[in-house]
Amino acid sequence: MKIAIVILNWNGKQLLEKFLPSILKYSNFDHEEIYVADNASTDDSVAFVKQKHPQIKIIQNNINGGFAKGYNDALKHVDADIYALVNSDIEVTDGWLNPIISTFENESNTAIIQPKILDYKNKNKFEYAGAAGGFIDKFGYPYCRGRIFSEIETDMNQYNDETEIFWASGACFFIRSTVFHQLNGFDEDYFAHQEEIDLCWRAKNSSKTIKYVGTSTVYHVGGATLKEANPTKTFLNFRNSLFTLVKNLPENRLIPIIVSRLVLDGFAGLKFLMELKPMHFMAILKAHFSFYRQFSKMLKKRNKSPKKADYYTIKSIVWQYFILGKKSYKALLK
Repeated sequence: MKIAIVILNWNGKQLLEKFLPSILKYSNFDHEEIYVADNASTDDSVAFVKQKHPQIKIIQNNINGGFAKGYNDALKHVDADIYALVNSDIEVTDGWLNPIISTFENESNTAIIQPKILDYKNKNKFEYAGAAGGFIDKFGYPYCRGRIFSEIETDMNQYNDETEIFWASGACFFIRSTVFHQLNGFDEDYFAHQEEIDLCWRAKNSSKTIKYVGTSTVYHVGGATLKEANPTKTFLNFRNSLFTLVKNLPENRLIPIIVSRLVLDGFAGLKFLMELKPMHFMAILKAHFSFYRQFSKMLKKRNKSPKKADYYTIKSIVWQYFILGKKSYKALLK
């Protein structure tokens, strides 16, 4: 099974200097190729890779199309059975690929896999972007095993398992190349954030399996491109989540869920105002107006995959977390 490790880069020389060595150290060049897909960087990161790591292949995209277009463009030039899409701020560990390759080889219907993602800055904690595998509630709000909103669990080997999940984190995202191209890759209208949830939902709608493999571990810095406090991240997350609902919800739930979600987003905006974060309040407003402008465009994309009825197990993560005070994934199951 041929693996291509593809690292998307934009002006990330310092990250490449820091994190490429672990990927090189724990890769087998007999079976794995490493690519840096550059999104039209203006720093000298490409020159650095060419000079310091000539064994790494370079793909130079013409523009910075964000995460979605950046990978779509780059993967047209990559020949492999499995794409390993790895953020430039990921440190990998010894043997990280072995259990993932084994799962792909033994489970033909498994299309997408995520490893355990821990915090590089605090290595006994899960990392926000993915933790131990992702899910969404009835209204499309994402959460993870190991992370509910900003509540991060300590890794005590409670998620050293292998289990089916709803979405896998784009921070370290493995997908069969055939499935990626059958689904036409990431939706480029997203630019960045939550495009992996949309892709996973489309894979689910095509009856594919998505798994978390907790015997593979990576460490993620997180927020290296956009910090958590950046209003642009708030804008992208809220808008793109609405895009995903329109594209993938079952027909009978589309209008009631979208209306409910818009109301819930309004409460989130008021919460930002009370926390004296007006820029985030404005980001949600802008997200909604951007969503309204592109609503018909997203509706047209609904016909590209069949719709399944079941997509959630928790009705409202907002209710569970803020009203009932359930702060861990284990607590949600009670």
